[in-house]
Amino acid sequence: MKELAFLLADLWMIFAGFYFGQKLIRHYGNYLLGLEWMVVATSGSNFLLWSLLGGDESSPLYNVAYFFDAFSRSVGITLILVMGLMRVTRRYKPTVAVDVGAFALAVVAGLYLQQFRDHELHVGPATFYVVVNVLTTFFLASFCRRLWGIGSKGLAVGAGLATAVASVIAITYDFFPLPGDDEHRTLFYTAALATWGFQLFVYFVAYRALHEHNVATGVEPASNEQRVVRS
Repeated sequence: MKELAFLLADLWMIFAGFYFGQKLIRHYGNYLLGLEWMVVATSGSNFLLWSLLGGDESSPLYNVAYFFDAFSRSVGITLILVMGLMRVTRRYKPTVAVDVGAFALAVVAGLYLQQFRDHELHVGPATFYVVVNVLTTFFLASFCRRLWGIGSKGLAVGAGLATAVASVIAITYDFFPLPGDDEHRTLFYTAALATWGFQLFVYFVAYRALHEHNVATGVEPASNEQRVVRS
């Protein structure tokens, strides 16, 4: 049952990443969020394959898993997430060069930070992950307030809960292993994957709500999807 729950949580995150990622690109032209959603889904796919093949730490898939983990924890679901959501909170649309630069920075961070992948606690990198998560949480709190302000109170609560649980996951990730968990941290990763999948889902729905509000108030043009419906 424990392994089945892990597999279902991973499949949920993979689905959320690919499905909502392509929607962010196709309907809203948000490549920052869309591609990051797909990076998370690809990471989950690699993690799933590695697990099904036995979870051998000498496998190249293990190194790839740590790269994707460092990619998203350092820059992806921090800086890139904030920049992408600012499209509907501040009407910020970065240039292609900025998009490429953000992902290049994430790649460099992922390649550098994946070296700290043994079973010992590396306080410096672990603290860095917590700090960037806390800074991102401050922005997400204002994002939730924005949702509340436009009347999307349910979404504001949902996004707030996803952010709060994800922050707990980020803090416990390196510093506080779950009591009674196995050596592969199955319980922890089940909770983490389910939470990350919920984040991808609820942030997409919240993004859509803010976009539609901006369109209705005339501060943003309609998405491709809305243009088709109106025509």
